[in-house]
Amino acid sequence: MRIAEMNWMQVEAQAKRDDRCILPLGCVEQHAYLSLATDAILAEKVANDAAEPLGLPVFPVLAYGMTPSFAAYPGTVSVRMSTYVALIEDMLEGFYRSGFRRIVLVNGHGGNNPVMTFCTEWMGKRTDASVKLHDWWNGPRFQAAVKAVDPAASHASWMENFPWTRLEGVAMPDAVKEPFDRPLYLASSPAKKREILGDGNFWGRYQRSDNEMLSLWQIGVEETRAVIAEGWP
Repeated sequence: MRIAEMNWMQVEAQAKRDDRCILPLGCVEQHAYLSLATDAILAEKVANDAAEPLGLPVFPVLAYGMTPSFAAYPGTVSVRMSTYVALIEDMLEGFYRSGFRRIVLVNGHGGNNPVMTFCTEWMGKRTDASVKLHDWWNGPRFQAAVKAVDPAASHASWMENFPWTRLEGVAMPDAVKEPFDRPLYLASSPAKKREILGDGNFWGRYQRSDNEMLSLWQIGVEETRAVIAEGWP
């Protein structure tokens, strides 16, 4: 149930029937040979696929996130933490005014995680509301399935290479990226980080078979659906 396919009267009726809603969180940042919008594409799709049989509304993805580490890569757009927190607050207040009390943030980008600290503060003010932040790509079931296929999986590697994140006419290297010096990377400026990473893949292969990827996707969808459906206070 996409909000883009609803009007305000339908949303009002839906919130009275069920006070759950979903907001996908993404980012626009380098993903080596994959789309710059990979995190936004995956967060929105997994949220919609997970919510569809539940009949719950999914708001359009918040496509921009916090990614200062990749600022030296053209096309990367990083939102300041103060801006991002203010935007999340305004969005939560909008959901609350609409009648939603149980809100799931389906997150596709690890750099957005600090926002949950603010969400906890917000729940202290809106004591009848509950917010979950679900890193769909880092769920225990999904990560176990990834490691069973190939433990060398990382940012911009095969584990994010789905049919819907590839770019037409862009060939993937037939290679395995070697791990980088992580302590040096963490201590470096964005320009130095680009120098260390090169094309942007952290490590591992660039692509695996579609059969493997579609099986993994289904696990991610099911795990996300369980977060939306279960475990509410």
